[in-house]
Amino acid sequence: MKYMPACLISIILMFSGFPCPAQITVSDKPSDKTVVFGNSKLRFTLDYDKKCVITNLVANDEQVISGKNGIVSGIRTPVSEFSTSNLTESPGIDIGKNQITVTGINYGNSEATVSEIWKIFISDSSVRFDIERSVNKEFIAEEVFFPVISFDRITTWEGAFTGYGGLAWFYLFNERLCTYGVHSGYSAFWNSTTGNGLVVSASVSGRETVSKFTRDEDDRLIYSVSVSDKKMNYRYDEGTLRRRFVRGKTDVWDSFSVPAGKYTESVSFSWMNYSEEYNRGRFKGINGNQVTSLLNTIARIGVIDENLFGGNSWHTPYGPICLHEQYIGQMGLAINDDKYLEGYKNCLEFYRDNAISDDGRVLSRWAYTDGDAMSGTVNKNGFYEAQWGYLLDSNSDFVTNVAEIYDQCGDLEWVKQFKPACEKALEYLLNRDENGNHLVEVMTDSHIEKKGSDWIDIIWASYENAFINAKLYYALTLWTDIEKQLGDNQKASLYSDFAFRLKESFNKTIEEGGFWNNKDKWYIYWIDKDKSVHGNNLVIPVNFMAIAYGICDDDLKRKAILDRVEQQMQKENLFAWPLNLYTYEEGEGNDWQFPFPQYENGDIFLSWGAIGVEAYAAYKPELALKYIENILERYDKDGLAFQRYGRLKQDGLGDDILAGNSLAVVGLYKSVYGINPLYNRLYLNPHLPEKLSGTVLNYNFRGKKLKIGLDLDVFSISDDRFTLISKKDFGFNVVENDLLYFNSDEKTCSLKAHASDAMNLAVEIIKWNENVIHWKHNMSGKKDKISYSIYNLDKTRNYEISVDDKTITKKTDMNGSLMLENVIDANSEIRIKIK
Repeated sequence: MKYMPACLISIILMFSGFPCPAQITVSDKPSDKTVVFGNSKLRFTLDYDKKCVITNLVANDEQVISGKNGIVSGIRTPVSEFSTSNLTESPGIDIGKNQITVTGINYGNSEATVSEIWKIFISDSSVRFDIERSVNKEFIAEEVFFPVISFDRITTWEGAFTGYGGLAWFYLFNERLCTYGVHSGYSAFWNSTTGNGLVVSASVSGRETVSKFTRDEDDRLIYSVSVSDKKMNYRYDEGTLRRRFVRGKTDVWDSFSVPAGKYTESVSFSWMNYSEEYNRGRFKGINGNQVTSLLNTIARIGVIDENLFGGNSWHTPYGPICLHEQYIGQMGLAINDDKYLEGYKNCLEFYRDNAISDDGRVLSRWAYTDGDAMSGTVNKNGFYEAQWGYLLDSNSDFVTNVAEIYDQCGDLEWVKQFKPACEKALEYLLNRDENGNHLVEVMTDSHIEKKGSDWIDIIWASYENAFINAKLYYALTLWTDIEKQLGDNQKASLYSDFAFRLKESFNKTIEEGGFWNNKDKWYIYWIDKDKSVHGNNLVIPVNFMAIAYGICDDDLKRKAILDRVEQQMQKENLFAWPLNLYTYEEGEGNDWQFPFPQYENGDIFLSWGAIGVEAYAAYKPELALKYIENILERYDKDGLAFQRYGRLKQDGLGDDILAGNSLAVVGLYKSVYGINPLYNRLYLNPHLPEKLSGTVLNYNFRGKKLKIGLDLDVFSISDDRFTLISKKDFGFNVVENDLLYFNSDEKTCSLKAHASDAMNLAVEIIKWNENVIHWKHNMSGKKDKISYSIYNLDKTRNYEISVDDKTITKKTDMNGSLMLENVIDANSEIRIKIK
């Protein structure tokens, strides 16, 4: 190719590099009764002098464990605790080239006697412990752990990613004896400053594996993995037993029975290069370290445990999950971790099976306690309706999250399982259109009933609610496409038609019964049954959702809203968008929301950052970037460790930390960088300010490591063999030896290039429209023939095809497709036009 953009050069350079070989070592010191073993990245010291303890662990030349209680196996009962740190006699040891066997590890008391055998296997990449444990009689245990690891300091690691994509963030262990327990046997510890990481993965066939993280009295981090025959329960709170995070204590797990018998557990340790594993690429014009850190911390803290994903953190006193949050799935787009994706897929299955009522209403909350619950609504799994009212956006948000996770994973069989539940949830709402205007009504007719109906739960939005209807519109558009893919055109037509008519009614003026205030040039919040207008104060989520979801497709309306918002933002010098620009009227919300600004009447909640960025990105991307940078700057200042920010002082407030505080950065990925995983492609549609030109991002997509190059005048996506380059938005996918190009936002493939094994191929799209198709390619590696298939052309029509200096005429088939076979030249240009 004559032309190679700077971003592509960077991509090629970033693929270079070779792994260094690891070195296995085993060094026995019989006189000291110690063995030092490991590989080039991990070095363990085992002390077997009347004990069996890992007293030292060095990870990539950093000592992370030192001391007599480093790594042990043990048992804690209601009355005593015993472990391998104190044995009556020294165990036996047998040392091979890359294997160590420790036998005769006996400990316990009259409650129970435990005998263990440790088999340690050392490889280039990991050190694995296989533990065989025999128990002589049944007993009640508080914990049965292997390993329990005493890291030297609480600051050794910043956090640990769990097996389902959550995070134990030690920044939040802000006092001694903080403890967090989760259902995961996998923990990836990391430190962004040192770049060091340690992965501990435990598995026990057919048994429950859980983890516990504690800051002890000596400011050490204690990590333990426990096993049991049945699912382990929590000890607190009385009546619910759901609390995962406790203060002033370490006994987060409830006691359980351990039968007599033999048990086997496998635990592997491997070093992780955090700086490489979580290297998001080369950021231009923005602080990439802040982006990475925010997405690895704040964005994940709403993951309470397996099957419990939301926007509120596990650190909060009440630990709620709000199912009425449509952005939890979308956060996975930027977190970009397969474990988060799989974890949330499982969570949505759990919600489907446990949080949907028989009539299709999705219960809106889950929490550690039932203090926030509407009386009589809590089910056996802890889901309930909020005391503030029936928050009906939980219905549409469930569907939206399923649809957006499906786009990220592309698993049609998985989403097919949700068809009945999502249809039931949607039709519950559609059936609430009592007057036939395609605007659904909530449970209350008037604000004087003082009941909430959506995420803004203590503002009394009633009857026809623009917030609810905007979310419903978005869910309908997403689910319509899925119904088509599942072959149900009848349902697809039903949902598409309702969405079309909803949009029409939404955009009518308030005099006509819609939400558009033609005088003030914004959308109002709700209309009571008596036709009185309420929330006429420029409610930010309502107006941003109308723009971002495509309800407002009038450029003049969009401009009026966004300019008005920015004018007020500059006037108050606000770093992020508040919930509403002007005050509600007295009586439109809970009394303590007044005087303005106060809480949901005017404070700054960052959870609406993604739709704000999306609304501005297509209009003035430099404004979208301004607020993203403001969020990153604030993260550097205070960690975004708050529920909200006050309007007057812009200070952090609230006793919770919302994962939604990361959503402006999610918007950076989705709307500015334009990265949109879709079920059959990665769609790239950047809105790039000049400041960000030259960015090269690393991105995981369907098991592939991609490089995404972003320059002002050209974009590219590459995997380890194929590269697509275009000057405008496009879709990318690779299926075995086929490179697929999707023109602009088309849902079906426009060009397929078939290459032989071991061939590297770069295709640059120069022009693609109804008149001319023009691309060129460059091949490297194994030189061989390339075949092209061109789709979406006019059916049975003659086209002139030029390959370099040769021209032929071919007719498309009945599907509007052309085949171009045996293109040999390593550097060719191809043009196709109607003859």
